[in-house]
Amino acid sequence: MTQNLVQTVPSQVRSASGRPAEASTTMEVWQGLSAAVVDAIADDWHATEQKYRAGRMEHYFSAEFLEGRALLNNLTNLGLVEEATEAVNAFGQNLTDVLEQEPDAALGNGGLGRLAACFLDSCATLDLPVAGYGILYRYGLFKQLFEDGFQTEHPDPWMEEGYPFVIRREEAQRIVRYNDLTVRAVPHDMPITGYGTKNVVTLRLWRAEPMEEFDYDAFNSQRFTDAIVERERTADISRVLYPNDTTYEGKVLRVRQQYFFCSASLQEIVDNYVAHHGEDLSHFADFNSVQLNDTHPVLAIPELMRLLMDEHHLGWDQAWGIVTKTFAYTNHTVLAEALETWEMSIFDRLFPRIAEIVREIDRRFRQDMAERGLDQARIDYMAPLAGDKVRMAWIACYASYSINGVAALHTEIIKRDTLKEWHDVWPERFNNKTNGVTPRRWLRQCNPRLSALLDEVTGSDAWVKDLSLLAAHTDAADDALLDRLAEIKHANKVDFAAWVAEREGVEIDPDAIFDVQIKRLHEYKRQLLNAIYILDLYFRMKEDPSLQVPPRVFIFGAKAAPGYIRAKGIIKLINAIAELVNNDPVVSKTLKVVFIHNYNVSPAEHIIPAADVSEQISMAGKEASGTSNMKFMMNGALTLGTLDGANVEILDAVGDENATSSAPPRMSCPLCGPPTTRTPLTRPSPGSSGCWTPSPTAPWTTTAPAGSRTCAAVCWRAATPTFTTCSATSPLTGRPRTPWPRTTPTSAPGSARPG
Repeated sequence: MTQNLVQTVPSQVRSASGRPAEASTTMEVWQGLSAAVVDAIADDWHATEQKYRAGRMEHYFSAEFLEGRALLNNLTNLGLVEEATEAVNAFGQNLTDVLEQEPDAALGNGGLGRLAACFLDSCATLDLPVAGYGILYRYGLFKQLFEDGFQTEHPDPWMEEGYPFVIRREEAQRIVRYNDLTVRAVPHDMPITGYGTKNVVTLRLWRAEPMEEFDYDAFNSQRFTDAIVERERTADISRVLYPNDTTYEGKVLRVRQQYFFCSASLQEIVDNYVAHHGEDLSHFADFNSVQLNDTHPVLAIPELMRLLMDEHHLGWDQAWGIVTKTFAYTNHTVLAEALETWEMSIFDRLFPRIAEIVREIDRRFRQDMAERGLDQARIDYMAPLAGDKVRMAWIACYASYSINGVAALHTEIIKRDTLKEWHDVWPERFNNKTNGVTPRRWLRQCNPRLSALLDEVTGSDAWVKDLSLLAAHTDAADDALLDRLAEIKHANKVDFAAWVAEREGVEIDPDAIFDVQIKRLHEYKRQLLNAIYILDLYFRMKEDPSLQVPPRVFIFGAKAAPGYIRAKGIIKLINAIAELVNNDPVVSKTLKVVFIHNYNVSPAEHIIPAADVSEQISMAGKEASGTSNMKFMMNGALTLGTLDGANVEILDAVGDENATSSAPPRMSCPLCGPPTTRTPLTRPSPGSSGCWTPSPTAPWTTTAPAGSRTCAAVCWRAATPTFTTCSATSPLTGRPRTPWPRTTPTSAPGSARPG
């Protein structure tokens, strides 16, 4: 960058608005400032792309990327926040107001999409050769509003006023062919900057466009609707994230979407390989690895087979050898019944050649397993096809060289249960990659007060790229520093209370405990449990006015899938509870309930720094990992949760001395089952190998291999818990375990809350 933003922003604002910067609207200033940032990184972006395309690359395929706002994130990563402030101040604008003009990029929904976004941020920061591939959704998931407490879904037209961080690359378009439709896939690139580096990776998002924009013959024949039918059918492909698939036609659209971005992306990747390395595709996997983020992109497997065989004339065995060295699969669920399946009739309707390849994969798989000596029942269970159903996860497991879970506990569960049959055949393919979050957005950007304090305590901003550096400064936490942390938390709560009042119209007390549950609305995440607890607390306060309850604000944020009727009913219930509590002249002085509408990344950036309590109460064994738990933890919230998913590893990280267990007796374990099925283990002697286990005097102990961290973590439940002392290493995480005894429950069985 030869010019700073003070010099470049005014001309960019004039270009966006067509008038002097001083006369431009705040939205026009956002557009101009964003364009100036793209201008500043253009050379580095091009250089990064050219360098990486010539070498080995990781291609991250995901149906969603929940990026959030881009301007402040880029300014933070590039160290340009002060320049930007000075630039907009020069013509009477405030940077905070300018930043608020940006809509959230409506490209994702929940943790899966946010994981993809954090992954790209980290890869850019670490100078890794990675590119992301997805779909440029016009309306995203939906914009959530409440009417009489019920969720209503509305279009989220996030690009209607232009979005400078998405660059159209029409010259790189690809043609995607269905049996009933041929469309253009036009790439739109989003730059992902790294923190403190010139590395800028690319998120390529495909938009579906018609071969012909408008049918003049139909229009001139007064068939006006017919003139745009093809355009609208094509636009449907990239119109909405996760269209309702409760009907057959909804499923057809879902599958059409998935094939669309997989085909376009693989065409580009194969063509890029040929351009740099020639027509000999035998080394394709040496230069390209494709990570499948869940099962949505699994159609890439038969599509790459089609490209290699039909377009580049390889035989089946050679093509399959390349495919099985190219793909890696990330599993995001512990429930086999939740893994994606589609009717084979959809494949026959949309792409008969892909259907033919899938059937051949199934035939060869069955033959392969029979030769390995598997019985017919197991082969039928594992086969990619079951009657008219295509099991996408099974195709991914068969064709991938790597299969990973997203938390240590989750990986153990899929190895022993969800994908047990696959692990029995190919144990070497399985590995764990615990989800993570970027500290750039989720601490540096969203909590500047705490970030500045960490800079001061550590002496630099190096922790932004390596959080482990903070461990060297734990001794700095004296009373004075803890007082400053408390002041920062309170200031964040004051800001959040003002934001809630303006956005939701609810007045909340910054001195109250902010108890937060923000995540996708699903029964296993147990927002309903939280809601019932609030009702119980409300009625206890009504029955006993002398009951001492600390002032508390319960904060929710969640969207329910449009076709998920029960989840939408839970949203209505929570809003009804909020109306009851908030309008009670007595209880409302102590309790408030707030449901943040249209929850996405930007509201999360307001909520998380202000939270006191982080609700991570999903049903044990059902939460694969979770990522909001990490965001809350790094911003100083107390986690209240089940010992599940990444919570297990968070406990390892903070140490047993910083946790208190309060659980019901004889609780079922996701791996071991109910207590009656358990075989007691021999208690290891202190210091021996293995992990801590309950005392043999308890009603029952644990199962699974001796030293299993999973069972010991989840299943220590006993009527009178007592513990042995064992300083073993955790087999799941590899970290040394803190010796027992752990703090024993102090509340009644089943209670996990104060008050």
